Amino acid sequence: MTTDILVERADAVLTISFNRPGRKNAITAAMYQTMADTLVEAQGDASVRAILIRGSAGIFSAGNDLEDFMKTPQVGGNPPVIQFLRAISAAEKPLVAAVAGPAVGVGTTLLLHCDLVYAADTASFSLPFTQLGLCPEAASSLLLPRVAGYQAAAEKLLLGEAFDAAEALRMGLVNRVLPAGEVDAFAASQAAKLAALPASSLRVTKSLMKRASQQEVQTQMTEEFVHFGKMLLAPEAREAFKAFFEKRKPDFRQFD
Repeated sequence: MTTDILVERADAVLTISFNRPGRKNAITAAMYQTMADTLVEAQGDASVRAILIRGSAGIFSAGNDLEDFMKTPQVGGNPPVIQFLRAISAAEKPLVAAVAGPAVGVGTTLLLHCDLVYAADTASFSLPFTQLGLCPEAASSLLLPRVAGYQAAAEKLLLGEAFDAAEALRMGLVNRVLPAGEVDAFAASQAAKLAALPASSLRVTKSLMKRASQQEVQTQMTEEFVHFGKMLLAPEAREAFKAFFEKRKPDFRQFD
């Protein structure tokens, strides 16, 4: 358990909050482990009827903490990031997200596994995997084209450039855009509405909507992880990470 993730209960709603604003809520292995364990425990807790995921201090998440990411083995076995992604993708209970400020990398891809996503008008999203010499994760290479259409998904995943809340709404990535001061309360109220409904009805309805694609999601996630692990050790990623820490633009011209 880490204090960089806050877990709170209010009636039947479990809230998971990123709590590392000094590092823009960049996610460490310990944070992934806490979230994975929390989601698994919530799955077996009948008193939890809906789950809300939110950021803090106007920041959702800057994605992976690259320094921690390089120190912690991410290939082979069952690392915390994979435990988290499998847990969120397999969650049977309704997942609601409130996004204010930046949502980078996995901060955006995890939203594809949430049932309701509400964004502040200050929110921004980006999927900078190719800019880091990597490939998509969290089955985003499968789910984003389905949500947004191939062309829109290709622009976001191939170029990795940031886009705003209005574009996220047009793409279907978020349900609604609200003023920054209202998004957390609105998302919480939506989660409370879900929690007041029959748990069995929600569970079956979500299962029916997701069942046809669930195996595809797990297969795609596994394939992405294989490629991601290889690319993480490749020269392109080493150059990208080195440039990041040196605060310069990477030079990929030396690579084929």
